[in-house]
Amino acid sequence: MKTWHEIRRFPLAVRLLLVNQLGVNTGFYLLIPYLATHLTENLGLSAAVVGVVLGVRNLSQQGLFIIGGSASDRLGARGVIIAGCALRTLGFALFALGDGLVVLLAASVLSGVAGALFNPAVRAYLAQEAGERRAEAFALFNVFATTGALVGPLLGSALLLVDFRTSALTAAGIFAVLTVAQALVLPARRAEPSGTGLLGDWREVLGNRAFLAFALAMVGMFTLENQLYLLLPDGARDATGWDGAAGLVFLVGTVANLALQLRITRSLKTRGSRGRWIVVGLTVMGLAFLPPALLPGLVPVLAGALLLYTGVMVAQPFVMELIPGFGRPGLTGTYFGIFYVVSGVAAAVGNAAVGWAMDTGEQSAAWLPWACCALFGLASALGVAWLHRRGALPASPAPETAAPVGERSRA
Repeated sequence: MKTWHEIRRFPLAVRLLLVNQLGVNTGFYLLIPYLATHLTENLGLSAAVVGVVLGVRNLSQQGLFIIGGSASDRLGARGVIIAGCALRTLGFALFALGDGLVVLLAASVLSGVAGALFNPAVRAYLAQEAGERRAEAFALFNVFATTGALVGPLLGSALLLVDFRTSALTAAGIFAVLTVAQALVLPARRAEPSGTGLLGDWREVLGNRAFLAFALAMVGMFTLENQLYLLLPDGARDATGWDGAAGLVFLVGTVANLALQLRITRSLKTRGSRGRWIVVGLTVMGLAFLPPALLPGLVPVLAGALLLYTGVMVAQPFVMELIPGFGRPGLTGTYFGIFYVVSGVAAAVGNAAVGWAMDTGEQSAAWLPWACCALFGLASALGVAWLHRRGALPASPAPETAAPVGERSRA
C-alpha cells in the first residue's frame, strides 16, 4: 500500500512511464530470450548467422544511445519515446512475419534503434519531472522494470506453447498499446534550445572527466546485473539438474524488489551521501558471488541472487539520480545516452571476461567465474569510492520545478 501511495504522488505522466517500463520489459523478455532458439530450431539458421542477427540488435542499441539522448534534449523526450516504441512495435512484428535473413536483420536493427531512442529519453524525462524526488522515481522505475523482467519470460514460455509467431505478435501488440498510450497521455513540451551544435553538446559531455570516470566505474554494476541472466541461472541449473531452477533466481529478486526497493531508497536517501551508498551497493553486488563460489547447491546460488538484487536496489536509484547532476539540465538526455554507451561497451568487455572464466573453469575451477564477478564488483566500488573522496561526484541532485506547457522538454 505504501508503494501504491508513493506512485500516486507523482504526476500522471511519470506514472505512465512507470507502467511503460513494466510493458517494455514484459514485451522484451517474452520474446528476446527465445529468439535464438527460434532462429536455430524453427528456421534452421547456423549459429554464426544467429550470432550476427543478435549482435546487430545489440550493436544498434548500444551504439546509438547517444543519438537517442541527444534527440531527447533537442526534440523533446516525448516524441523520442513515442518513436522508439513505434519502431519496437514494427521490429517485433517483423520477427513474427518474416523468415528471410534480410527481414530478420531489419527487425534486429529496428528493435535495437528503438531501445536506443526510448531508454535515455525515458530516464531523462523521469529525472526532469521528479525533481528532488528522483531517487524515489528511479526506485519505483526499478520495481516496475524487475517485475516486467519476471512476467515477460513466464508469458513468453506460455505463448511458445502455441508458436513463436504468437509470442512475437503479442510483444509487438504490447509496444503498440504503449505507443498509443504515450501519444495520448504524455504532455507536449517544447525542447529548450541548446545554444551549441550537436557536436558541441557531445564535446561538452565527453570533456567532463568526472562523468566519464563515473561511467567507467559502473562497469561492475552493468556486468554483474547481466549475470542475473547468465551465471546465476546457469548455477541454479547445474546445482539441481532442473532447467526450471533458473526461474527461482528471478522469483527471489522480484519478491525482494517489490517488498524492499522503495523502503531501502527512502531510508538511505536521508542517511549519508549518494556516493557512499553507491559504493555500499557495488560492494554488496560483488560479495553476492562469494556464496556460490564457496559452497555447492541451490541455496548459495539463491542467496547470491538475493544479495545481488539487494546491491542493485541500494546503488541503482542513486546512480540514475546522480547522472543529471554532472551537467546542465539541457543536456540530461545526452548525459544518459553517453553514460549507457560508455558503460555498455565496458560491460561488454566485462561479460566477455566472465564468459571466458566460465569456459576455463568448467572442468577444474568452478569457482573462477564467481570470483571474477566478485572482483568486478569490488573494483567498481573502489573506483566510485575514489571519485567520492576526491569530491568528483555531484553532492546532490539539483532541484527542478515544474514548468507550464511549452516551457521545457518532457517525454
